[in-house]
Amino acid sequence: MLALKLVVVPAFLALLSLAGRRWGPGFAGWLAGLPVVAGPILAFIALERGAPFASDAASASLAALGATVSFCVAYARIARASGWPRALAGALATWLAIASALALLPSSLALSLAIALASLAAAPRLMPAVAVRVRGRPIARGEVALRMAAGAALTVAVTTIAAAVGARWSGLLAVFPVLSLVLTVFTHRAQGTEAVTALLRGMATGMYSFIGFCGVLSLVLPGAGIAGGFALALAASLGIQALTLRRHAGR
Repeated sequence: MLALKLVVVPAFLALLSLAGRRWGPGFAGWLAGLPVVAGPILAFIALERGAPFASDAASASLAALGATVSFCVAYARIARASGWPRALAGALATWLAIASALALLPSSLALSLAIALASLAAAPRLMPAVAVRVRGRPIARGEVALRMAAGAALTVAVTTIAAAVGARWSGLLAVFPVLSLVLTVFTHRAQGTEAVTALLRGMATGMYSFIGFCGVLSLVLPGAGIAGGFALALAASLGIQALTLRRHAGR
């Protein structure tokens, strides 16, 4: 499974980089909302520890969206006045603080869903506005390769830690912002504040599909089984992603 993630995550980062070059960072951010990282991690948890454990982890992942959105908001706001190292440090500290608070909450799908929806609803209001329309730019092959290597390294680190903790933190770490971290830092360094803000605002739109995936997975996994549960969750995620594409394109 680790080998699979080491292929899937870097490959998706390459796809996001190409999408950002073609359609701009906002579109790449929207596309990053798909559960490409959390999906394989939750599948691995289900195969190793069973459907009930994975159902609890999916519920925790849903709540952890609050920490991921906090990461995005913190980075976008700090980046207005500072460079990427300080923005990244502040965003990671914010993620850890919010994730630690979420880990103390009782396991409840309804509560997790409320946290996730409230976080995404608040994100556009908390993030700075994008003053100009940001378009794509050429990306060197070396930079794409570096993004892929960074994603692979983060995936190994997060997977190693998640294997040693319980369902709650496994779910929280499944939503650790691997894609967000790599994309924001590289976009900020290469294109500046407006581009990284557009990227992060796009993520807040795309993450609704993540809510569909984790919500359906947590709800149906114990009864539908691993194969059926993941199939239903994936269908829900793709359906919501298609709907949010219209919303994203209309901006």
